[in-house]
Amino acid sequence: MNLTLFDLDNTLLAGDSDYEWGQFLIDRGILDRADYEAQNAAYFEQYKAGTLDIHEYLGFALGPLAAHGADELGCWHAQFMQARILPMITPAARAIVHRHLDAGDLCAIVTATNSFVTAPIAREFGVPHLVATEPESAEGRFTGRVLGTPCFREGKIRRVDEWLAALGHRFGDFTESVFYSDSHNDLPLLERVSRPVAVDPDALLAAEAGRRGWQVLSLRRQT
Repeated sequence: MNLTLFDLDNTLLAGDSDYEWGQFLIDRGILDRADYEAQNAAYFEQYKAGTLDIHEYLGFALGPLAAHGADELGCWHAQFMQARILPMITPAARAIVHRHLDAGDLCAIVTATNSFVTAPIAREFGVPHLVATEPESAEGRFTGRVLGTPCFREGKIRRVDEWLAALGHRFGDFTESVFYSDSHNDLPLLERVSRPVAVDPDALLAAEAGRRGWQVLSLRRQT
């Protein structure tokens, strides 16, 4: 059996779900544009540059979840899926996921974006496992804090190892392990698998993939 891991934002999605969730809440008037939009954009630029302090960012990003109840959040997320996420899913992205699922691979989406935002997206793709940053909750509400290790950079390796261990597996059990990602932030996990694949890579990852002879592909085509 093979292990196949997919990054989500700007890999399976032609955009960033975490950034778009913030923008969606701004556009709906749920968050104040003046207070939130500039900071959201600044953190997104830090992520792309590889300078993001993940704990600082998560304190910012998880705050809106703590401010609202589950019913409201669920309603908004359903609208978010229709308005923002479905248009970012290309036929090519769906096809590559289903190719690995049909082959019987153990498949997971591995993403720094929190599981509230990403669990419905994983279900849309039909991927049975999600390894994501986990928002803490208590008494049915989010607290605004992170539960455990953020699924970011080296944290992705730890979280994947924990997930595999819970299933009774480890990396060495698989004939092949594959990770698809767009971002240089994912170099630690790309280096861990037996077949790293750069998908619509950022400039730093494209250069690294070229230097190491890694496969490069695009999922942005619409047909």
